[in-house]
Amino acid sequence: MMAKTKYIFITGGVVSSLGKGIAAASIGALLESRGLSVSLIKVDPYINVDPGTMSPFQHGEVFVTNDGTETDLDLGHYERFVRFEASKKNNFTAGKVYETVIRNERKGKYLGGTVQVIPHITNEIKKRIKSGGQGKDIAIVEVGGTVGDIESQPFVEALRQMALELPNSSWAFVHLTLVPFINASGELKTKPTQHSVKELRSLGISPDVLICRSEKELPKDEKSKIALFCSVPKNNVISMHDVDTVYSIPLLLNKQKVDKTIIEKLRIQSKNPQLNDWKRVVKAKLLPEKEVNVSFVGKYTELKDSYKSINEALEHAGIKNKTKVNINFVEAENLTTKNVAKTLKKSDAILVPGGFGERGVEGMILACKYSREKNIPYLGICLGMQVAIIEYARNVLNLKGANSTEFNQKTKYPVIGLITEWSDISGKKEKRNKNSDLGGTMRLGGQLCILKKNSNSYKMYKKPEIIERHRHRYEVNPMFKEEMINKGLDVVGTSIDGKLVEMIEIPQHKWFLACQFHPEFTSNPRDGHPIFNSSVSYTHLRAHET
Repeated sequence: MMAKTKYIFITGGVVSSLGKGIAAASIGALLESRGLSVSLIKVDPYINVDPGTMSPFQHGEVFVTNDGTETDLDLGHYERFVRFEASKKNNFTAGKVYETVIRNERKGKYLGGTVQVIPHITNEIKKRIKSGGQGKDIAIVEVGGTVGDIESQPFVEALRQMALELPNSSWAFVHLTLVPFINASGELKTKPTQHSVKELRSLGISPDVLICRSEKELPKDEKSKIALFCSVPKNNVISMHDVDTVYSIPLLLNKQKVDKTIIEKLRIQSKNPQLNDWKRVVKAKLLPEKEVNVSFVGKYTELKDSYKSINEALEHAGIKNKTKVNINFVEAENLTTKNVAKTLKKSDAILVPGGFGERGVEGMILACKYSREKNIPYLGICLGMQVAIIEYARNVLNLKGANSTEFNQKTKYPVIGLITEWSDISGKKEKRNKNSDLGGTMRLGGQLCILKKNSNSYKMYKKPEIIERHRHRYEVNPMFKEEMINKGLDVVGTSIDGKLVEMIEIPQHKWFLACQFHPEFTSNPRDGHPIFNSSVSYTHLRAHET
């Protein structure tokens, strides 16, 4: 490990959603393949304290780290591409920064001085960036939004100050821009990139590397033009054009020597990149030998990023099994007793994911019932497990009207309820009630789960204890546990004290598994995840039974 952490600052211009997160993660993967230790940090300029209470329709999924922090979905990219475990230090927002500074001011920590954006806000940003990169060779810092946005200016200014304060070999700036292709004229247009770099330079930052997003590969002439007008060496103008899978981006950037350019700027000695794992992943993704169809019955299917980690986990399992996984998104709210069979009849497997609120739950219950009765592989995640419990209670135990108190507080059979006290992974007691704030009061992060020997889940994980990440407020009501077990539902995973139900199976069903945690958060393209790997493997076998 090097004596001091060095920084790569990644900014974006022209428009948002260009793929800064993928670019940051891919650069991290390349540097890791060279034997360097890497941390990735996402800073978000919005005023929300954290993404926990933000609508998935607006911001995509909320990714949960092992320490229980609710973060931006880009941290999911980071953990999928780089073998590191993110924490609360790896994501912070403008809201969190301002909250801290205002709290410090109220406590008198600034000795009565006038509190300003510079230096107080920028100092807090710098402090958090340094904390997130501590102990690593490289810290890659991605700034959300686009250069020129009012809300991102303090963050860009903080990066400028860090570059001023650190040696020249301790930082590198990478700027991601758009080079649009105009179909009518058949041309790539470089002007938006020129203006974006001009904006960045007006804020005191000159990029060392330009990564240009486009539909088509950037020709040499356009690279030369961009290099000339943006004062960047031609070899440092990188084409990040559309590809068949995001997991080929590390190979695409390596081919253009991005990692070599950066380590030369940072004056780092490292071994040559070892990219065989990524080549294997890309080959398995692009040349599948099998195919399965999964019906994904969710509440937020209009925006695919709402379920980003689950989509990726299914893809990882497909890579592991050399199988193409076709996902059929089904809006749960639209499922009825009249159309459920027609909608799901071509499914090789059914997946019901997490979610909050009553909308669409009855449709999820219908999908679960159809899966159980037709012996179709079923995977329920978080709410998907609670749905399975409700369905089993209603239709097997004949507890008519069984429900969750989240949806019906007066239900006669509250098979899902609000657990008011539990222990977190460190043994600390956590408490909550129905009036608790929505943000930060859930059961969050890594929790220990004890697996039942000889269960399918035990065979998948090949060990008796696992740690998986949670994000929920409601649990299976233990009062109904024995009754369900007596009627054929097997509780195969519990909390360490045995009180909370973590995983269920139906032994008489060929493949029926539901879990209270979110296994998708720990899946990655090189290894997949035991649950998803097993699900796709068995789904293919069942789909091709003769």
